[in-house]
Amino acid sequence: MTNQKPSRRESILQALVELLQSDPGARITTAGLAKTVGVTEAALYRHFPSKRKMFEALIEFAEEAVFSRCQVILQEQEDVRVRLQQLSHLVLVFAERNPGLCCVLTGDALMGEDESLRKRASQFFERLETQIRQTLKEGEIRQGLRPRTTAARGADFVMVFVEGRIQRFVRSSFSRLPTSDFDEAWGLVSEAVWG
Repeated sequence: MTNQKPSRRESILQALVELLQSDPGARITTAGLAKTVGVTEAALYRHFPSKRKMFEALIEFAEEAVFSRCQVILQEQEDVRVRLQQLSHLVLVFAERNPGLCCVLTGDALMGEDESLRKRASQFFERLETQIRQTLKEGEIRQGLRPRTTAARGADFVMVFVEGRIQRFVRSSFSRLPTSDFDEAWGLVSEAVWG
């Protein structure tokens, strides 16, 4: 099996993620990114018409990576409680493996950028919350599981757990891993949702 050399477009996105990871909170300029990639700014713009398009490509990558795997979990796992645990763990593992992307998804890397880009990033979490809410409703219908509260409030609680761990990961400069003590923490989340 041979490793293909990444395309210039992929190299640009990879360099952007690495910059976000190595210097969280720093504003990324196209000049600095071009220097890191080893190309001119004009070359960057041949692949991406704007920095916004670069960030959008990263968000799309995150959505494809996470939600394609979510579909596999939903198809393979019958028990809703296990589904929810696996979905939450999946997102946290993805975050842990992609620290630079976490800065984009949480909006930290988008400060000073167009507000619509921050809204675009937040759609990742909104989509995840919708999936969790739907999973909780399926548990009620298919398994007769009775959550302590509504599916919407249960989904909100799970999202606070997931997003909080990702935000803490970013805030700690990636030292507090989102998956640390996951099983114990998930036991508490599960108890809070179902009792």
